[in-house]
Amino acid sequence: MSTIPVLTIDGPSGSGKGTVSRAVADRLGWHYLDSGALYRSVGLAASWAGVDFSDHASLVRCAFDTKVRFDTSGDDEPRVIVNGVDATDELRTETAGAAASAIAVISEVRAALLDKQRAFRRRPGLVADGRDMGTVIFPDAEFKVFLTASAQERAERRYNQLKAKGLAVKMDSLLREILARDARDAQRAVAPLRPAADAITVDSTGMPVEQVIDRVLSLVQTKRGR
Repeated sequence: MSTIPVLTIDGPSGSGKGTVSRAVADRLGWHYLDSGALYRSVGLAASWAGVDFSDHASLVRCAFDTKVRFDTSGDDEPRVIVNGVDATDELRTETAGAAASAIAVISEVRAALLDKQRAFRRRPGLVADGRDMGTVIFPDAEFKVFLTASAQERAERRYNQLKAKGLAVKMDSLLREILARDARDAQRAVAPLRPAADAITVDSTGMPVEQVIDRVLSLVQTKRGR
């Protein structure tokens, strides 16, 4: 498996890592893993099942049992199928993000999802986005990027994204939620959000998305000697 190249793109919520990762994967012709969608899917499935989030044993069982599939047959972003239901739009809400952040601090849940994430490593290569892709899931990845942006810009991006989906959101609430999630993710005892020691940090504040994509692609191509 170590011969299959992996590009990890980690970063905080709203940094644009999903958009950038999908585009880079498409241009490289590699597979794509949205690790955040796995955590959101488990949180959503637990909510559907009425699981108490303080019941860690039930959450671990849910992590093992939840079936997640990415449908990339369309022209838009991949659809995320959770236990046979298209949950793509519901997974992108801040409520789903908060649920993902809450269960991500549970070490047993993270362990349950470890093999599921590593199974996405297939030829010709993988672009994996998340929060611990370069530090925990694929520590041997050849290419590692830590993508970030200011909290204000990340809140504005998420606001525009959710408004485009017809969802009612408030900027001040989004900013508070993003700051709170940043704190939880950075301070958790298990796999805290931080750049891998060998990752290259890219600050996308004020950068057009195409410029960020080109920057990441150039890092890969330079390291590959092309």
